[in-house]
This record gives sequence, C-alpha cells and structure tokens, in this order.
Amino acid sequence: MSWMPFKIGQPKKQIVSKTVERDFEREYDKLQKLEDQTKKLHKDMKKSTEADIAMSKAAVKISGDLLSNPLCEQDQAFLESMTALDTAMKRMDSFNQEKVNQISKTVIDPLKKYSSVFPSLNMAVKRREQALQDYKRLQSKVEKYEEKEKTGPIMVKLHQAREELRPVREDFESKNKQLLDEMPKFYHSRIDYFQPSFEALIRAQVVYFTEMHNIFSELTDQIDQAGLTDEQRERENEAKLNELRALSIVADD
Repeated sequence: MSWMPFKIGQPKKQIVSKTVERDFEREYDKLQKLEDQTKKLHKDMKKSTEADIAMSKAAVKISGDLLSNPLCEQDQAFLESMTALDTAMKRMDSFNQEKVNQISKTVIDPLKKYSSVFPSLNMAVKRREQALQDYKRLQSKVEKYEEKEKTGPIMVKLHQAREELRPVREDFESKNKQLLDEMPKFYHSRIDYFQPSFEALIRAQVVYFTEMHNIFSELTDQIDQAGLTDEQRERENEAKLNELRALSIVADD
C-alpha cells in the first residue's frame, strides 16, 4: 500500500488539525509496514516449504540411485545398508509432506487471506483522501465568496457554496473518523489472528523433527554395525583413498 495525498490549493481555514493528520499518518504507516511484512512472510514461507519438498525428493532420488547401484548386487551388506537408507528417506519424505501440508493450511493460507484485506483498506484511504480534496476545494470556494463584497448575487452564491460544502464536510468527517477508529483495531488484531498460526508452525516443526530423530536413530542402528567414530571412519576412508592413488592407472605422469 502507498498513500499519496492529493496536492491541491489549500483553503485559509485549517479543516484538519495537524494532530489529527499526524495520528492518521502514524496509524496508516504502521499498516503499510504490516502489509509489507505479511507479504514478505507469505513469500518466504512458500519458498521454505518448496525448498523442504525439493530437499526430501532429492534425498529419495539419491537413495534410490544408490540402491540401484550394481554394487548392491555384489555386496549383501551394502544392499542391506542402502535398503535401510532408501526406506528411511521415503519415510522422511512422507513426514515432510505432512509437515508442509500442515504449514500450508495453518500458516501460508491464513497469511494469504490476511494480505487480501489490505486492498480494501487502501481503497478506503483513497476514498478518504478524495473526500478531503472535495472538502478543501469547496471550503476554498466558500472563502472566496466570503471575501467578496456582500452583494445580493454574491450572497446567493455564498449560500449555495455553503450548502454544497455541508454534506461533503460531513462525508469526510465520517470517513476520517471511521479510519481513525478502525485502523488501530485492525493493527492490534494481528496478534490474535497470527498467534494460532505461529503456534501451529512450531508444533508442525516439533513433530517433524521428533520423527526425524526416530528415523535416523533407527537408521544408525541398522547400518552402524561396526560402531566406528567419525574420526575412525575418516582415517579408514583416507587409507582406502591412498590405496587407490597408488594404482598405476591413476598415478601422475
């Protein structure tokens, strides 16, 4: 949302106090920032869930490729390890999809619905500014006749101008009061609206990572028969790599 007040000639009489205009600008600025933050959060949440899905699908693809490796046909232990890994990745993908569906329903969709309210609010502000423009224009017209010599025709025009001004002034004051009353309410309602969504987000993450802990603990028990530490595995891999480097077909010229 952006608020660009109309630039027109100002009447001599101050029809909106500086305090009221300052209050209006302050409340509307808060809502503009809220709209930007809501849109950004909605966009970031969608990117996050899309990345989550891509990650788990890639993990399933990798485990499937490893399972179809010809080595699995030759080494029973390797086949069992890759089968366990593939099963774990598929379980992870299933739980991840449940998490994403839950987040979409409880966080992303409410963010989208909340964002859809701002265009109506923006339109209400534009109508208020249009009413203010009309108010200023007609107030200037009244002042112009008030400054002229009080002849019969001028008094008639002054009366007509005042009659024309009255409903326009009332319309602006009504719109202005409504926005000043409701903008703070709308802003403060964000807490009650979003709190259930953010709580649901936390619960979905807790459930997911609890399941991931269980899945990978089981996987570790299945494939980590030797019980080697990471340092021991690293030394073992380095030793095997050195054996490969010693082969004549990979030796430097």
